[in-house]
Amino acid sequence: MRKIITVFLLALLAHIAHAELQVVATVPNMGALAREIGGDAVNVRVLAPPDRDAHYLEARPSMMAALRRADIVVSVGAELEIGWLPAAIQGGHNRRIQRGQPGYFEAARKVELIGVGKPADRALGDVHPMGNPHFYMDPERFAEAGYALAERFGSLSPDNAEYFMANAESVDERVSGMMPKWRERAESAHGVLLYHEDADYLLHALDVPVLGYIEPLPGIPPTARHLRSIISELSGRDGVIWTMDFQPAEGGQFLSRELGWPSVRLPSQVHTDGDLDDYFSMIDNWVDTLKVSE
Repeated sequence: MRKIITVFLLALLAHIAHAELQVVATVPNMGALAREIGGDAVNVRVLAPPDRDAHYLEARPSMMAALRRADIVVSVGAELEIGWLPAAIQGGHNRRIQRGQPGYFEAARKVELIGVGKPADRALGDVHPMGNPHFYMDPERFAEAGYALAERFGSLSPDNAEYFMANAESVDERVSGMMPKWRERAESAHGVLLYHEDADYLLHALDVPVLGYIEPLPGIPPTARHLRSIISELSGRDGVIWTMDFQPAEGGQFLSRELGWPSVRLPSQVHTDGDLDDYFSMIDNWVDTLKVSE
């Protein structure tokens, strides 16, 4: 009898494990969205560490091993991961997640991007002709991507389709409840000087001016001449300087001293196992730093 029960439990566990969608997300924010949409019906693994620039990772054997077992890869898209994800997928030898297959998902294709149509000219820096890929910094676009992800999960696991869509609606409702509060808290902000174009979406969503970029061109380190031009343009004004936790700090610190502005280093990704609460806390933290520029 004990042997029969053991066999039954093993079979049940095998069924449950098989029933879960095996999801591989490229970055932690996409992992948090996948967990929120998929709930108990998915198992999520994240490839990129939260404190690294996803533009400049390398395909690693551990990535390929994770992708080999995946039912779906959830990426940001708009060429953010172009330097490493195609190679990792190729090394994973998994037909389910090849581009064009149901198991390949680019969230950026499901939302309206800013900066679309820039010329693909390396002389202009690390540009993205498909648009600025950092849409996940806008909570409303993040929620919009959640609906598309719920639909894709549902196509792979039809028995859970309604569950996935209900989770997407929950994400949307929570974001809709938070946005008015964030916008109210940001109303008196003078503006932000960014290192890169990665926080543009959040500032546009909050109606806070972008005062410029420490990079003279995307992906190009600042020169002394460029930093002097920023000081000349913004001297006598009020604002705050934002840099991501993986970006060089020196330029922001120099401008902070010269302009008398606070310089704040912030994470752009939740932790590897993060969820929607962690995402909200991250956005909350960004909004809080705007108070110092009032």
